[in-house]
Amino acid sequence: MMNRNGLTFWMTVAGTVSWGICFWWMRRLSVKQNDLLDQLREQGKRIEKLSKIEHDLIKEVHPQVNEIKEGMEEMMAVVKENSAASSPVGEKSGSDDDPQPGGRDGSPSRLRSPRRGDPTKS
Repeated sequence: MMNRNGLTFWMTVAGTVSWGICFWWMRRLSVKQNDLLDQLREQGKRIEKLSKIEHDLIKEVHPQVNEIKEGMEEMMAVVKENSAASSPVGEKSGSDDDPQPGGRDGSPSRLRSPRRGDPTKS
């Protein structure tokens, strides 16, 4: 059997080797973590660059959207005038008692289908 000094020696050697293995393992994890952080920084820079480009595009398109809305309102007014002028005699046109199909603002609804038997609608 080993004496007390031999046991102490081998326990010290085992502790020192274990410390070395732990140091190596932690160093390995640290290197992997630093690589991951570098990749995240690069990804963040790419996202910031894309966000800036997207923001610039939205700033470019935004005025055009308002112009399109104004153009659509003008077209809707012309269509309403034309449909009111060409409505047959005997039908109500635009009274409050006869609700128009479509949204609350009077715009035509895309979800509604034309009435059956109406030859003007297809």
